[in-house]
Amino acid sequence: MSKNYEAIKAHYAGSDTKDLDAMMAPLTATTAWTEMAGFPCAGTYVGVPAIIEGVFKRLGEEWDGYNFKLERLVDGDGTIVGIGTYSGTYRKTGKVMTARVVHVWDMKDSKVLRFEQFTDTKLVAAAMN
Repeated sequence: MSKNYEAIKAHYAGSDTKDLDAMMAPLTATTAWTEMAGFPCAGTYVGVPAIIEGVFKRLGEEWDGYNFKLERLVDGDGTIVGIGTYSGTYRKTGKVMTARVVHVWDMKDSKVLRFEQFTDTKLVAAAMN
């Protein structure tokens, strides 16, 4: 497996144990992180502080048990693809959400250049309404 693959595998391992430092390890000050339009924290965030504040902090505040379960990790050397499922309960409504998701990681030298998320935002929105 490539070093890029190993870096993202370690990111997901950190996610499983709620280790934010491990999750952020392959990100840089110039990493562009894009959450899909229609997702609760849609937009592009650049740099670790913006990504934590705009994505991970919001998800933690708005959802109970928010989780990503990785099912498959594809090594494309410069592009790594994570396939899995989101789940959680939206605090304001008490509704449960489960949605399939694909993460695309563009990498260079074990560091994330760009991240883009693709998911069924309708399923997420249904839990929020």
